[in-house]
Amino acid sequence: MSRIAARLAELGLTLPEPARPVATYVPYRVVGKEVWVSMQGSVSGERRYLGKLGAGLGLEEGNEAARLAFLNVLAQLREAAGGDLDRIAGLIRLTGFIASTPDFTDHAQVMNGASDLAVAILGEAGRHTRSTLGVAALPLDFAVGIDAVALLA
Repeated sequence: MSRIAARLAELGLTLPEPARPVATYVPYRVVGKEVWVSMQGSVSGERRYLGKLGAGLGLEEGNEAARLAFLNVLAQLREAAGGDLDRIAGLIRLTGFIASTPDFTDHAQVMNGASDLAVAILGEAGRHTRSTLGVAALPLDFAVGIDAVALLA
């Protein structure tokens, strides 16, 4: 068992199957040693955490949505690494898109759900740069979407 797979098991987490594109794009692209992952939503067998933060969804649901979206990012990275999670040398950047009402301002706290999980799973290799944006709506009504750039060993 790989080091990262063992850490996932220790945390009681299972990666979902990599989500397939819903439009004309690829789920990830490998460029040299970098992997660019298209935006991933909170899906695990079914879409979860739909709607907007500040309108029916609170900070706790936002954190869970960000965690699940990050697990989907990790599932894409696993596929890009040929199934070997230990080839993930580190995260370079996460970008969080938070569907929210105009008065919701805790976008960074929502995105901490993903960032904290990245560090919990990957250790120091999970530390990353980040942008977090509030948006009017996301595809398929996701409350949180995350894209990523990572480095392969």
